[in-house]
Amino acid sequence: MNKQNTATLFAILAAALYAVNIPLSKLLLAHVGSTMLAAFLYLGAGLGLLLYSGLRRLTGHPSAKAPLTRKELPYTAAMVVLDIAAPILLMAGVARTTSASVSLLNNFEIVATSIIALVVFREVISRTLWLAIVLVTAASAILSFEAGGSFTWNAGSLMVLGACVCWGFENNCTRQISHKSSEEIVTIKGCFSGLGSLVIARLLGEPFPAPVWLLAVLVLGFVSYGLSINFYIMAQNRLGAAKTSAYYSIAPFLGVAFSMILLGERPGVQFYLALALMLAGTVLLARDPAPEGA
Repeated sequence: MNKQNTATLFAILAAALYAVNIPLSKLLLAHVGSTMLAAFLYLGAGLGLLLYSGLRRLTGHPSAKAPLTRKELPYTAAMVVLDIAAPILLMAGVARTTSASVSLLNNFEIVATSIIALVVFREVISRTLWLAIVLVTAASAILSFEAGGSFTWNAGSLMVLGACVCWGFENNCTRQISHKSSEEIVTIKGCFSGLGSLVIARLLGEPFPAPVWLLAVLVLGFVSYGLSINFYIMAQNRLGAAKTSAYYSIAPFLGVAFSMILLGERPGVQFYLALALMLAGTVLLARDPAPEGA
């Protein structure tokens, strides 16, 4: 398997691991506060990757990538701050709207990542990708309004869109350091962002979860954030920020399927209209060629 196909496989695997996060987080919110949940999801990712990389070193298989240096500090710091804000907004959104809608709205992260990649980091965006962005944006707008004929904003959806914008900036910051050790990047993201969210959770008065739920959140964080982000960064190094997000766009559809299976959710007509637009956009994203020089 060539490097391009391997990177594509990493992006798809990252999406599949992340897809279980939304419906399972919806279930965990019955036992854990939203900000506390965000904190321990990221701590699970950071601590899990720290243990994983330690085991690799002990068995004589350390990461072949160079560690981060002071030169990457600005991007690393921005990455941590954005990763504090994004999951808090996401969990607040999960608590206020359906899991299926949240899963689908996560595709707006592609729009944010691609626009920021173009405007700030000068990545090339093709006409196909532009059309896909329009379709995904239209679908996100549909999901952002309340159903039932009222033309009012859905607060939960807006929080999810805010999380996507934060992750759009974060994806591009991570792209600038993706040539470094992905294990170290995820460990830093998880531990420092998780600790920052934990401080905010305590300031908000959220209690610590019971041990059984704490363990469940940490395991979910390791799988859906830690391993997923690790594979995502490995794909970014080869494919670029915009293209990796394109392949990652299958995650919302898997999340919708999991939501219907695990939670028994049955969305209305508004959701299926957005689903059709999102699916069309995703097909275009998958057909978009990789960036030059990747």
